[in-house]
Amino acid sequence: MSTTSPQGTGSPLKIVQADAAHAALAEQGLQGVLVGLRVGEVAAATGAAAVVNVTVPQAHHPLNVQAMLAGLPVLCEKPAAPTVAQALSMAAVSEATGQLLMISQSRRYINALAQLRAASGELGGLGIITTEFFKAPHFGGFREEMEHVLLLDMAIHLFDAVRYVSGEEPLSVYCEEFNPGWSWYGGNAAASAIFEFTNGLRYIYSGSWCADRHETSWNGSWRVNGSRGTALWDGENTPVVDLAQGAPGSLEERGGAEQIAGSLAEFVAAVRSGETPSGEIHTNINSLAMVEAAVLSAESGARVLIADVLADAYSQALGDERNPEAREVLLRQGPPQARPGAQYRL
Repeated sequence: MSTTSPQGTGSPLKIVQADAAHAALAEQGLQGVLVGLRVGEVAAATGAAAVVNVTVPQAHHPLNVQAMLAGLPVLCEKPAAPTVAQALSMAAVSEATGQLLMISQSRRYINALAQLRAASGELGGLGIITTEFFKAPHFGGFREEMEHVLLLDMAIHLFDAVRYVSGEEPLSVYCEEFNPGWSWYGGNAAASAIFEFTNGLRYIYSGSWCADRHETSWNGSWRVNGSRGTALWDGENTPVVDLAQGAPGSLEERGGAEQIAGSLAEFVAAVRSGETPSGEIHTNINSLAMVEAAVLSAESGARVLIADVLADAYSQALGDERNPEAREVLLRQGPPQARPGAQYRL
């Protein structure tokens, strides 16, 4: 597929090929499905009311922008974009056009994770949250060729989840990544990171995508420790809560559709009602900033401040933005700030 460059300069980027879409339709035995090269044209020809973007991350910015400029709300697969700068650009286009852009952070729609969030609220002041993630998938394709594959393609699920569980926001990170000698990935498939969050919380992430045997859940294995006790979650079943005094409250299920189905349900409800969904692009910025900061820390060997990542991304977005209305939004609002309790909002 030929699209514009990430910030709309007009230079072609062959990100997605129509041949792949035709092959997928043939594999599923589907006929009469329109395949096109531009979102607006396909939407107009089919009478589409919304766009679900499940392309590779490099295609998210140009396709999401095309859709919003065509007057269509978008549900986009995570990550929002390869860079925070592109995510800020999309947030500005969303505001300029008045179109919803929601990022599908499907882990937020797991009943047991909602239970962990409720349990964490009973633990008093939170001190440490840890997640261990160890899997050994053989994907083939683009993932096995990506740089920083674990951090860029998978860790954002858990980084976003810790924001959801704790209600706190990231301030800094120190991260190391490497590729075990037996790894089948071209990029680094293992990483460890220590994040500082607001109110003194530390989040410790340790993971690998080439860890055979005794694998964790795809949701990781969690420990949440606070002043009043500890909650454990194996990533699948009901969390276990152990309070220093008293019994924990009942862990009621959130109910409703889970994971991707839950994300789709909330998107449809938001389009119909006009209410702001959980994964709206502005509130997803800090999750992507955690990923970018972790990558920068791994590359530099130094602790990285989230505020610096946001400031640099804003400067990049402002310098690259070619849509005048979106650029005006960026100029009017100024650079985002990382501060206690903040969720970046243009």
